[in-house]
Amino acid sequence: MPNIKSSIKRVKINHKKNLRNRMVKSAVKTEVKKFNAVLAADPSSAVSELSVVTSTIDKAASKGIVHKNTANRKKSRLAKALSKATA
Repeated sequence: MPNIKSSIKRVKINHKKNLRNRMVKSAVKTEVKKFNAVLAADPSSAVSELSVVTSTIDKAASKGIVHKNTANRKKSRLAKALSKATA
């Protein structure tokens, strides 16, 4: 544990941000898993689930938790999987 006041504050802030980042990343992973489960069970109903996943990924990207290109890549792969399953 640091002794300098600004370093103590930095540790607290980093801890808060780490918790927030983990929470958002976990939410994205959960939504992707839900989408994959729906896609495997019923591809036609996965269209509505895709919009939920896309929204969650976009929120994570807008907060800076996930890089913009990473978010776009994830969304693209999910959409590609959906189109492949419905075709």
